[in-house]
Amino acid sequence: MNTIKSKNNREFDIIIYGASSFTGKIILDYFVEKYPPHDSFRWAIAGRNKTKLEKLTQNFDFDIPIFIADSHDRQALDDLSKKTKVILTTVGPYAKYGADLVFACSNNGTDYCDLAGETQWIRKMIDDNHELAKTTGARIISACGFDSIPFDLGVYYMQNHAINKINKPLEKIITLVRAMRGGASGGTIASIINIIIEGKRNREIARIVSNPYALNPEGMREGPDKRDLQTFVFNKKLKTWTSPFIMASINTRIVRRTNALLNYPYGKSFSYTEYTDCGNGVSGAFKSFMMTTFLGLFMMFTTFEFSRKNIIQKFLPKPGEGPNKTQQKNGFFKLFMHGLSSSGETLKMKITGNQDPGYGSTSKMISEVAICLALDEVKTEGGIWTPASALGEKLLNRLEKNAGMTFEMMETE
Repeated sequence: MNTIKSKNNREFDIIIYGASSFTGKIILDYFVEKYPPHDSFRWAIAGRNKTKLEKLTQNFDFDIPIFIADSHDRQALDDLSKKTKVILTTVGPYAKYGADLVFACSNNGTDYCDLAGETQWIRKMIDDNHELAKTTGARIISACGFDSIPFDLGVYYMQNHAINKINKPLEKIITLVRAMRGGASGGTIASIINIIIEGKRNREIARIVSNPYALNPEGMREGPDKRDLQTFVFNKKLKTWTSPFIMASINTRIVRRTNALLNYPYGKSFSYTEYTDCGNGVSGAFKSFMMTTFLGLFMMFTTFEFSRKNIIQKFLPKPGEGPNKTQQKNGFFKLFMHGLSSSGETLKMKITGNQDPGYGSTSKMISEVAICLALDEVKTEGGIWTPASALGEKLLNRLEKNAGMTFEMMETE
């Protein structure tokens, strides 16, 4: 029988797995600049290609230990996870390459964070590993990038503010994605393609992906929310045209799981939705129509093998491809959350990030999750968590201090 595994005497605080990937390189640069290794904080990198990993470390002023482990080599992953307090992994799509590492960390009491946005895979990891992780003390956290940290932590922040200001949680929150700039993420596109392929092959997976409460614990999968927005709509309350937001399919599930795991601090009738904000007037209507049409074509072309290979995979970024450093630094994102209480009080909040969401900001977010797990006094017990339910205020403080993010309550009319 597994018991709580001590992390105190491990050789490393963090191992970055997949350090030679596009995102891994950005994370490595962030660690080198902000958290260089020293006697009281040791970290290493790992992956499957020794040559690529060695090339990454050639120009640094200090030695970075390197470990080799293929994503399907269970013994190597077991050995790797025993060396460190935390594993940060960028190796996706996670539904293809992530399961064995989650098991290794769960089995050895090792904290873990990833960038997974694949609802069906996260559901499977919960079913397969949650109880094991509880017994060993491993804190397993998925969705630690742009999907879903700004949204999950944003709702957490806004609800805490509501409870302090109006003495009750908000019954409904709508997030509008107002603006983003940055290159498309090849890894995210690959994950979405894999979700569509798996859903087409297995109707049970399709059912899980479409279930708004798919990630909630058993017995806690009911609530007011229905399927995500499928078309363009004029929101009369917010006076803007909206279109579907492609990341809503994971972000909303993470937020709802947070609410359930924390024993419903937002309330059992809490509703949460996300849309792309297209603006008002004729231009807003046209933009919402075009964005919905593009998204529909992407989904349709991805469904069929011929169009997927000859259009989607030919013209859109592939895993390992993304914006250059200038594009990353010049990127940004801006979100607005609109909240309504059961008695009619309204609150509004703005969330911003100072680099492109898919890579620059995402890399800082997951890095701070790993640092928080490794260095901060986190009381959370073992299990499969969400960013907000596991790390809460400690992570919020790190994101605002180090990751270029802001969470700002706004005046309401």
